[in-house]
Amino acid sequence: MTTERIGPPVAAGERETLRGFLDYHRATLAMKCEGLTDEDLRRQSMPPSTLSLLGLVRHMAEVERAWFRRVIDGQDIPLVWSAEGDFQVAYDAASATRSQAFDAWQAEVEHARRIEREAESLDVTGHWARTGEDVSLRMVMLHMMHEYARHNGHADFLREGIDGTVGV
Repeated sequence: MTTERIGPPVAAGERETLRGFLDYHRATLAMKCEGLTDEDLRRQSMPPSTLSLLGLVRHMAEVERAWFRRVIDGQDIPLVWSAEGDFQVAYDAASATRSQAFDAWQAEVEHARRIEREAESLDVTGHWARTGEDVSLRMVMLHMMHEYARHNGHADFLREGIDGTVGV
């Protein structure tokens, strides 16, 4: 399977631009994982860190769920891998499989896309219980781009350490 990564629009409205950049970053993470075995995807960066490509995919499933379903959509649901709300659990992919992690991540991305499409505007707000603040969909989309960009940098190094592949 080859991931199609479409560049974000260069002249579009705010919402289309945010959507395009977020999807671009999502596709970048998928591309960094292409062609690798489950064992490769579970390979950890360096002790004591449990960071791995599969752990990043699992983490991003949690982040997508937390921001779009729990915050913006107000759903009272647990995290994917931690009923206690511990985001760190997702990073430990020692016994995880590609299909398990990618199925969960892709499901959460689809929920996020639906929630964003159905939102009246980027000014729609949800409650972020962690800080007690209301946050806009605009802020969530920008935060998600930041989250993906940061972790895609990690993915660059992880992939290079696995098989020498650099760039995207």
